[in-house]
Amino acid sequence: MLERGQVLIAGMVDTHIHAPQYSYAGTATDRPLIEWLNEVTFPAERRFEDLQHARQVYSAVVDRTLRGGTTCAMYFATLHVPASKLLANIALERGQRAFVGKVCMDRMTPAGLAESTEDALAGTEHFIRYVRGLHSDLIHPVITPRFIPSCTPALLTGLGRLAREYQCHVQSHISESPDELALVARLHPGEGTDAEIFDRHALLTDRAVFAHGVHLSDTDCTLLAARGSSLSHCPHSNFTFAGGTLRTARVVRSGVAVGLGSDVAGGCSACLFDAQRYAVVADKVLQQQQRPAGSEASKGASMDWRHALHLATQGGAAALGLEHRIGTIEAGKAFDAVLLDAAGGGIDLFPEDSTLALLEKLCNLGTEHNVAAVWIQGRRVHSRDPQRPPTAPIPLTHLSAVNVDPAPPASKDGNSSVSSSTHGGSAVKGAGNDVGGNDVGEPGAGDSRAAVRTGPMPKMSALVDQVVPGLGSRSGTQVGPSAC
Repeated sequence: MLERGQVLIAGMVDTHIHAPQYSYAGTATDRPLIEWLNEVTFPAERRFEDLQHARQVYSAVVDRTLRGGTTCAMYFATLHVPASKLLANIALERGQRAFVGKVCMDRMTPAGLAESTEDALAGTEHFIRYVRGLHSDLIHPVITPRFIPSCTPALLTGLGRLAREYQCHVQSHISESPDELALVARLHPGEGTDAEIFDRHALLTDRAVFAHGVHLSDTDCTLLAARGSSLSHCPHSNFTFAGGTLRTARVVRSGVAVGLGSDVAGGCSACLFDAQRYAVVADKVLQQQQRPAGSEASKGASMDWRHALHLATQGGAAALGLEHRIGTIEAGKAFDAVLLDAAGGGIDLFPEDSTLALLEKLCNLGTEHNVAAVWIQGRRVHSRDPQRPPTAPIPLTHLSAVNVDPAPPASKDGNSSVSSSTHGGSAVKGAGNDVGGNDVGEPGAGDSRAAVRTGPMPKMSALVDQVVPGLGSRSGTQVGPSAC
């Protein structure tokens, strides 16, 4: 049974995180993007030739994201195939749902990180077949051109072919910063925007997730929507590097699914609680910039904590095309869930606090210390309770990070479903006297009702509708305030 001050929510989905950059997260945030890549990121990524170093960093980042309640992550690795395979192995061993990409870059690369077009394509195909050969519904390969400046047209064309042949997810950066846009224009004069270039190379697909998009035009957004591509909103790194703020509502109105990304190490924190808070602040900053202070327009609806939580759960699931599997806690879906507990620290509760107030406090004040337990596909993968330790890790002794023969692709989906119903992706027991005796059962129990002062906890889309009517009606994508 849930205790006073505890909340059960759907697992959070990080749609953009650089696993090798975790070792220097929280540093080097004072430089422009291209300088940061050349002087900090690329030297750090060269070290992933060393599998011992790779194991240390990748184990740390997977463990950290799990402790923060991230049940599904879309990872950039490096261009090193053995280390990329190691990241897939570690995520599988820990039980995290992960989309992993071997990075591709065949031009404008520093010494020690150069690869030929042929090697990039061969390495990507080998990595795809390796991950599919794990026969796990949790781990998926991702075709990963780093960004347009680091990929020749021949490489982009080849990756587009692999995306079609293997029906793989695609990830990259798109229209991120002014210096990136200027570099693309210099490399591809007269060839159009990032979105148009990706589209010409068959990489703008319904399995593609692009990070940032701060400088996308209305035409670009329409093109992404037409292709079914999604966007990862990375609010912290946008403040740091992008020279602007994503107009989330505009992207949503165009029909593009939007998830939330930590973007470590452009973003300092691997915990999506922080990304949620930055998303709210970014939206309010945008409003203040666009509307005169004190005007009636400035009083319109803006993103709040409920929209941000939606981005981190249902929004991320929809961006990855997994809204039928994860993103809410309900019958027929995989049980990816996070138990939050105000008793973890930093949050004071009072008798008058409603259950909704408890959830709001957890979202606005919570840290990884408030994550009491995490389940992925029904398996407990993290617990702060010594009496309820994580389930034993999946043994991977039969796998090698370096030499595993390629295997044919496995089937796309597996099944591990919730056998009992809950209300809308979060099961909640309040901290005050408003619960009225409706206890929430253990995961998988026959009665897992969510009680609040005004009745059952609605679906997150309904919570969104409370702020901006009609905004949450399209599950997974309607996340931003329509007035922005």
